Amino acid sequence: MICTIISAVCGLFAVVLVAHIVLVIGEADPANGVASFVRGFAASVSLGFDGLFTPENTKVRVLLNNGAAAIVWLALGAVATALIRRFALPGPRGLTR
Repeated sequence: MICTIISAVCGLFAVVLVAHIVLVIGEADPANGVASFVRGFAASVSLGFDGLFTPENTKVRVLLNNGAAAIVWLALGAVATALIRRFALPGPRGLTR
């Protein structure tokens, strides 16, 4: 159950980051409530990637920074669930007789 929760949370964070990319590339109105909420949520889960790449074009900057953060969230979720399944769940640990 904990693996499902971890996967869902990490997936949600990645989806929010991708949604922010889509809104920026699609030139959504920044004053819109949905766009504002997504921008704020994306900023809070960007893992510090929001200033990693600094190209002149805002769309490319958001794509690179939020895209990298989304990939890291998905990787963190996969690694965490793999480690939990490997070491914390009861049952055989790959031993054969």
